[in-house]
Amino acid sequence: MTVSKKIFLIKSVIHVIALGLLISQYYLAIGDQLGGDPVKAIIHFTGIGAFNLLLITLTVTPIAQRFKLGYLMQVRRLLGLYAFTYASCHLLSFIAFDLQFEWQLIIKEILERPYITIGMLAFLWLVPMAVTSIGVIKRKMKSRWQKLHYGNYIIVTLVAIHFYWSVKSELIEPGLYIVITFVLLWLRKDRIHKIFTK
Repeated sequence: MTVSKKIFLIKSVIHVIALGLLISQYYLAIGDQLGGDPVKAIIHFTGIGAFNLLLITLTVTPIAQRFKLGYLMQVRRLLGLYAFTYASCHLLSFIAFDLQFEWQLIIKEILERPYITIGMLAFLWLVPMAVTSIGVIKRKMKSRWQKLHYGNYIIVTLVAIHFYWSVKSELIEPGLYIVITFVLLWLRKDRIHKIFTK
C-alpha cells in the first residue's frame, strides 16, 4: 500500500470514528437515551472527547519517530481540528443546555468558577490554533506558525487541570489523565525547555 493510500485510510477512520461518535451521542441525547441526566452526559462526552483527541494528537509524534512512520505526522492537523470541534460542542452544550444562554450567568460562571475559567482559557487558546491550521494561513505565518502551535503543551495542561477541578468525586479518572498528560509532555522535555528558556 502506498503512503498516500495509508494516509487516506487513516484519515477516513478518524472521520468515521470522531464524527460518527459525536453525531450518535447527540442523536441519543435528542432521543432521551442518555440516562437520567442527558445534559451532564453530553457535556462530559464532548469534553472528554476533546481531551482524548488532544492527547492522541500529542501521541502521534513520538509514535512516528519511534517506529519511523513519518507519514503519520500528516494526520495531526485532522486530529487537532476534531479536538477543536469536540471542544466547541462541549462549550456550546454547556452554554445552551446547562446555562440556557443566560449571558449574565455565563459570565458569572466563567469569573467565579476556577475550573470554568481554566477551561475557557484553554478553548480561547485553541481557537487560533484551529484557524491557523488552514493551509494558506499556515504558509503565510511561516516560522511563527510553529511557535504558535507550541501552545498545544499549555492547552493540554490547562485541560488536565480543568478536568481535575471539575470532578467532585471519583478522582481516579482525571488523575490518570494527568499522568498521561505528564508523560506526553515529559517525552518533549528537551523541546519544552528550549521553548521556555529562549
